Amino acid sequence: MASLLQNENWNVCGEAENGRQAIEQVLALKPDLVLMDLSMPVMGGVEATKQIRRLAPSTKIVVLSMHNSQEIEAQAKGAGAEAYVNKSTPFEDLIRVIRQMLGRNQPIPG
Repeated sequence: MASLLQNENWNVCGEAENGRQAIEQVLALKPDLVLMDLSMPVMGGVEATKQIRRLAPSTKIVVLSMHNSQEIEAQAKGAGAEAYVNKSTPFEDLIRVIRQMLGRNQPIPG
């Protein structure tokens, strides 16, 4: 994912293997946007999203999940995610979501 995003001329400033590391990375690196996986060890994506929202309120959060569930999407957005993207979504649609979150044109699909 990181190499694909860098091909779009975005700077990927950090990667995390679990939710706790994601929070640490956000606090240290202060990114504009976080792509958060819901299924992670140590601390899941919903809890990490809640904490990032509280600790770094200006950071945009886009949740990625393999689940195509309105209930899980509602949990992610309730935790503070601005967008929810299924992992099976075409990469071009993910790019549009990221651009929208960063205020760089193109409306969010769907």
